[in-house]
Amino acid sequence: MMTRAAGSQHPSSHSSADSALPAPMPLLTDGGGRGAPPALGRAPPAGGGGRRWRAACWQAARGSGASEPRSLRGLTGMGARSLSVLLLPLLLAAAATPAPRDGEPRSCEAVRKVFQLRQLGSLRGVPEFPRAGVDLQVCTSKNPTCCTKKMEERYQTAAKQDIQQVLQTSSATLKFLISHNAAAFQETFEMLIKLAENYTSTLFCNAYRNMAAEAATHVQEFFTDVALFVFGTDISIEEFVNRFFDTLFPVVYNHMINPGLTDVTLEYAECLQMARRDIRPFGNIPKKIIGRMGRSLLPSRNFLQALNLGIEVINTTDHLHFSKDCSRALLRMQYCPHCQGLILSKPCMGYCLNVIRGCLAYMAEVDLHWQRYIQSLEELSSAMHGTYDVEHVLLNFHSLVNDALMQARVNGPELTEQVKKVCGPPVRKSTQSPHCSFDQNKYNQGLKMFSRDSEETLASRRKEFISHLRLYRAFYGGLADQLCGNELAAADGLPCWNGEDVVKSYTHRVVGSGIKAQSGNPEVRVKGADPVINQIIDKLKHVIQLLRGKSFPKYDNWDLQQTGSGGSVDEQMSGDCDDEDGCRGSGSGEVRRVLKITDFAWDF
Repeated sequence: MMTRAAGSQHPSSHSSADSALPAPMPLLTDGGGRGAPPALGRAPPAGGGGRRWRAACWQAARGSGASEPRSLRGLTGMGARSLSVLLLPLLLAAAATPAPRDGEPRSCEAVRKVFQLRQLGSLRGVPEFPRAGVDLQVCTSKNPTCCTKKMEERYQTAAKQDIQQVLQTSSATLKFLISHNAAAFQETFEMLIKLAENYTSTLFCNAYRNMAAEAATHVQEFFTDVALFVFGTDISIEEFVNRFFDTLFPVVYNHMINPGLTDVTLEYAECLQMARRDIRPFGNIPKKIIGRMGRSLLPSRNFLQALNLGIEVINTTDHLHFSKDCSRALLRMQYCPHCQGLILSKPCMGYCLNVIRGCLAYMAEVDLHWQRYIQSLEELSSAMHGTYDVEHVLLNFHSLVNDALMQARVNGPELTEQVKKVCGPPVRKSTQSPHCSFDQNKYNQGLKMFSRDSEETLASRRKEFISHLRLYRAFYGGLADQLCGNELAAADGLPCWNGEDVVKSYTHRVVGSGIKAQSGNPEVRVKGADPVINQIIDKLKHVIQLLRGKSFPKYDNWDLQQTGSGGSVDEQMSGDCDDEDGCRGSGSGEVRRVLKITDFAWDF
């Protein structure tokens, strides 16, 4: 790249002082991309006529034989019309008041028009004719100039705004890709949790109707904890799973193991809760659930956190603080030509690379960590299947609960004796709990908006997202080259601005990217480090550790344990699913993945 950049401005057969024409000025942006401010005057004809109209305007400004600049080629529709209408007065001004061969402008009219169109300040401070520029600090010249010190200050502000605008435009698609998918994945997880709660509530209403009303509160609290964990709250999976089975045990004991005409008292229920972990009425199933929840919820949580961090990285680099030396270099590259009446000139490629690589030196340090970040997201996404797949685990939670209840029923007589030893005989109150009031049809109506006909699952959606994100692995490493090649620098072979004059080619050494490479940069001095960028890099390092599974190996062997009261049901139930595209049911009620993704979640 350095060889190409340094030699990209091919010599011309004519002297630059005698016949070189300035390259076209950079596109003016309006904050949202390549567009221009609202069109002034008559718009060009549409279609091919519009293209010919732009070419004619350019020929009028540049003289016979010049070609239309690449920044105007290929633009059609409203963007082309707005840009053409905007540039028309500038082009005509340049044609009417060309710079003489000695480099001194005869009039500042074209400079005044650009200054006014850019809304950089009042025209009262802009000279009508060239003057001595003894008060200028950056755009100095031995020739008379169209700039004042006040204009230089305004130009410096505009130069920084321009480069920030170009940075934001270049990252807009990447930022949208991540933010849109982060929101869509979060919404999908929310609906997935609701669906799993619905399955569990339906289980109680259909198979254990006499205890459904009491169990409903505990089911709701459990899935509230699941949602809190997935979306970042610092709570323990082991704790909320155990709390669910602790609170469920008195209900099961009262209605299934030792049923009576009325419910046990609150004090007796509290004793049952405290005794549950020692008595182990549900065998090893709670531990199995803890393992599967940990292996599926934690990667999903880390995945969402990583996407949100990606948005934070882009927001930070979009609003990078530029040093004083960088600001002066941007001014010299972008607006100092205006002081000499060269309103259409563009910087040489090598010159542009030196300036932008110097200004973005700190940002380039993000490159290696950004590449590892995307690679880690890809690796985690590939591993999230089977017992690591939150979709499979949550949608089959109800079948594990059913197996737990069956195990308690099978071991009922033994459990009754154990409870009597710890809590004494049952103490009952005078009232009976109500039966199930869960309206499954009403609940399903609320979930219809979530489904669609296609078989798109979380796994397929993650795969599609990662395939798009992979295209941006080298985004930060190649950003300076992208900005200069696509937006800022003159095309190969055209005369260009080198910071002092319009020349055939840039002759200084072109440096590489990153802080260390800037020691030999002839255009920008780079010193020290940027604490904001360092903070972002530290956050990337941390989330890479999370994505690579450093925080959840403790869950790997949970469901390999086969201990507890009456392990027969537990031993028959593995529930693992290694098929990335779907899981089929088992005898214990395991369901095939049925989660669908909403249409609106993926439109981009």
